[in-house]
Amino acid sequence: MNHPATPELQAAAWAAVGKPSPHESAQLHVLGQATYTDDIAELQGTLHAALGLSQKPHARITAMDLSAVRNAQGVVAVYTAHDIPGTNDCGPIIHDDPILAAELVQYVGQPIFIVVADTHDHARRAARLAQVSYDELPAIMTPQAAKAAQSYVLPPMQLTRGNYQAAFEGAPHVVKGQLYVGGQEQFYLEGQISYAIPKEAQGMLVLCSTQHPSEMQHVVAHALGVHSHNITVECRRMGGGFGGKESQSALWAAAASIAAAKLKRPVKLRADRDDDMLVTGKRHCFYYEYEVGYDDDGRILAAKVDMTTRAGYSADLSGPVATRAVCHFDNTYYLSDVDIRAACGKTNTQSNTAFRGFGGPQGAIAIEYVIDEIARHLQRDALDIRLLNFYGRNDVEGRNVTPYGQKIVDNVIHELVAELEESSDYRARRRAIDAFNEASPILKKGLAFTPLKFGIAFNVTHLNQAGALVHVYVDGSVLVNHGGTEMGQGINTKVMQVVAHELGLDLERVRATATDTSKVANTSATAASTGADLNGKAAQDAARQIRERLADYAVKLYGGEAASVRFFDNHLHVNGHVVAFAELVQKAYLARVQLWSDGFYATPGLSWDAKTMTGHPFSYYAYGAAVAEVVVDTLTGEWKLLRADALYDAGQSLNPAIDLGQVEGAFIQGMGWLTTEQLWWNAAGKLMTHAPSTYKIPGISDCPEDFRVNLFQNRNVEDSIHRSKAVGEPPLLLPFSVFFAIRDAISSVGHHAVQPPLNAPATSEEILKAVMAVQAAHAGA
Repeated sequence: MNHPATPELQAAAWAAVGKPSPHESAQLHVLGQATYTDDIAELQGTLHAALGLSQKPHARITAMDLSAVRNAQGVVAVYTAHDIPGTNDCGPIIHDDPILAAELVQYVGQPIFIVVADTHDHARRAARLAQVSYDELPAIMTPQAAKAAQSYVLPPMQLTRGNYQAAFEGAPHVVKGQLYVGGQEQFYLEGQISYAIPKEAQGMLVLCSTQHPSEMQHVVAHALGVHSHNITVECRRMGGGFGGKESQSALWAAAASIAAAKLKRPVKLRADRDDDMLVTGKRHCFYYEYEVGYDDDGRILAAKVDMTTRAGYSADLSGPVATRAVCHFDNTYYLSDVDIRAACGKTNTQSNTAFRGFGGPQGAIAIEYVIDEIARHLQRDALDIRLLNFYGRNDVEGRNVTPYGQKIVDNVIHELVAELEESSDYRARRRAIDAFNEASPILKKGLAFTPLKFGIAFNVTHLNQAGALVHVYVDGSVLVNHGGTEMGQGINTKVMQVVAHELGLDLERVRATATDTSKVANTSATAASTGADLNGKAAQDAARQIRERLADYAVKLYGGEAASVRFFDNHLHVNGHVVAFAELVQKAYLARVQLWSDGFYATPGLSWDAKTMTGHPFSYYAYGAAVAEVVVDTLTGEWKLLRADALYDAGQSLNPAIDLGQVEGAFIQGMGWLTTEQLWWNAAGKLMTHAPSTYKIPGISDCPEDFRVNLFQNRNVEDSIHRSKAVGEPPLLLPFSVFFAIRDAISSVGHHAVQPPLNAPATSEEILKAVMAVQAAHAGA
């Protein structure tokens, strides 16, 4: 006999989370109806601004004649540092980053004045008419040069555990070397843009493409010399951010606001792509010096690495980036005795900033490079060396504590790697590739299997907080506003799912509005992969309060207990009654029940001591692994990714469709960083790769024809939002497999007896250089 399902069982089966729901703006994107900052209808009297840029990497300005600029067609005003009413600074942590350089310029492309004109084109043309004289000073361009000169934007940092020197001296084998890994331009589809609109009583509305509206609010307030409550910053969506709009949107917001405040007219500042790339910072490039001791089996006994970043001319976010690099050097491996050092090299280049992964990929790639070398020296498969060095399960031999002292309680890397090893048919493909290379003198295939472990939380503990507002209207529809920003990654969709689930509604009954500093205050940047974690929890808290109020009111009408009321399928199930959600909301309004609420969340259990570089900085870890197969033409250095298999731990996914898309996108973006995206400065200190014509991001033809991406079935052990895990940054480490597959192919030229000297990005030139080095070394052996 079939019994009707109880409300409890029905509620358990019904869910708005965990479903592959479409992105909330997908249809608008496809139809071209999604409103970005530059799409907002311009108010009457709107003016357009452009920036005048330095032409020298390090110099004192001796004279600046702007008369031709002022007299150019359409120009309304020109402003320099002396015209800024408040503080001339847009640095997010250290106040060493002027909005406009006054006397000293420190990189080619540094803004030195603002020109405001009637059109965008007139402003840009006028900006190029300035006559500036310089007294040039010595310039430092590379992290190697910064290290040699002891030129740093911040004091160097060091993390040690155990007795590295003793362990190193007692190791049977040693590997030493250097590695250089280049930076990366964020290359968001929508460039930097701000639209500043003056309001009454020194107010300013700033419509800005930014990942951090609250930071923009602070910078603009300081620049104008007013309180934060005078400034409102709004961002409905960005056409990509990738970290490039976390701190570096501040310059554009401040410049537009300064001009708008001076002229009492709306001012839009939209960066041309060339100017954007010349002015803004990128992913930090890293120079490494390493030495590692290991035993006959390949187990690492001692590891030392000295990392120097190209920070650029100011601190920006270089300190936290270097800290995360230090905390991710271990990746998935237990390192008993370590000496990890990081220094932020001061160079006369753009001030580098956040980029997806935020130093984590740069830290982890160094230990993967070492593992690769150990395997080649011992003539073993690199996967076996990785398996040997993994963190242990359940405190096996004490091998589950990181160098910074955090105990790993959720290690699933063993199971995840085992699953991918089987599904990718790794061992059989390794044998097939070895046979192919023996028979093919020119084309060489390579295969690599790389894992990842990535800590989730901001390095700085106080940033791990979020707020949200949820409104239920009389017709039963719901509006949610939160402190996260939508840059295409689907945070609004996930937060809407969380709210819909909490109130038992279909997703279409919930709408998300633009991020707005006048609605949710003091927000953290949407960064560090915490967007859905923090804001989802805050929105859940707000929706829960409304649900509890409605449940309390429902039992007054229908009896029963509030704890037994169930919300699902757009209805309430209370004491045998089934009531439409909208019907109850209408009754609750008439009964003066509060139908809106604020929510707040602060990640528990986090701690970090910056002096000792120890603590519990991460809420949990995300895991993953990938297998890449490539073919390399050893005559030209050209290569192609033939197949990629990736398995990623998204916990109990809030939205599998969005998460899979994030993993795929991160894989290709990370592959671009490690292979094609080369930043190059000429002898005069100018970045020459400042446009799509000279800077190569991956295209559709670079994607593998065989691309197999799956989510690992797991449930977060921590109380994250619905036990899900972050998916923004960690997957960017998956394409390490591509880089090491290329290195594996090059290594086959010398029958895997020579360590290929391959730096990143592994451009065709870099590959050919490494091939020739291996050939020469093998011939001389």
